Amino acid sequence: MPAPRVDVLGVGISAVNPRTALEEIAGWVEAGDRRYVCVTGVHGVMESQRDAELRAVHNRSGLTVPDGMPMVWAGRRAGAVGMSQVQGRVLMLDTLALAAERGWRSFLYGGAPGVPELLARRLTERLPGLRVVGAHAPPFRPLTPGEDAEIVERINATGAELVWVGLSTPKQERWMADHRERLTAPVLFGVGAAFDFLAGLKPSAPVWMQDRGLEWSYRLAREPRRLWRRYLRNNPAYLARIAVDPPRMAEAGGRG
Repeated sequence: MPAPRVDVLGVGISAVNPRTALEEIAGWVEAGDRRYVCVTGVHGVMESQRDAELRAVHNRSGLTVPDGMPMVWAGRRAGAVGMSQVQGRVLMLDTLALAAERGWRSFLYGGAPGVPELLARRLTERLPGLRVVGAHAPPFRPLTPGEDAEIVERINATGAELVWVGLSTPKQERWMADHRERLTAPVLFGVGAAFDFLAGLKPSAPVWMQDRGLEWSYRLAREPRRLWRRYLRNNPAYLARIAVDPPRMAEAGGRG
């Protein structure tokens, strides 16, 4: 049965924790179900306020997991007491640890040139038995139809069960929705910055900051030019919107 969702400004955030998310994903792989997973915090929710199709992409996902603590607080406010944070990098490591045990194959798609290959090496060193069967960093420009068809064929040819997409929000969510029916892998994951974190290219915030919902401030301090517009635009707007439209339990598919 699909995980229940919390309606956060029209985006259905799955009321899961790391254990229940992994259990649901494992069930899809074993059954051969074709799903995709969004890893979403305030940024994804607020981008969805400005883009109805992006909101629909989140709500059509197999899971839209609570990447940031504000999503967890929203869920608990709505009554989802067992909900806890599911960070992209944690979900990736947990899933890959299970993949190493069960022989599931992974394809890494995204990141800057050389990053997915570096990540593949780091992951296979960390998780003995892990099978990474392909890695590709696409150009920053849009792909031509021929290039897109070529990468779909390449991914499918590997027989990967898991496709990890590191293109950042909202590009990765759109990519997963657009390619879901063309890819044979049971599960696609949009994990964004997890590529850089797990490749050792970016440090994670201290745990005490993560637990208090302050990871955004740590990332902003490290990358102010890239992130200041996102956080200073989205965070105050999120707080204002949620004050007048409180989160509530929703159907598994969200509001759409």
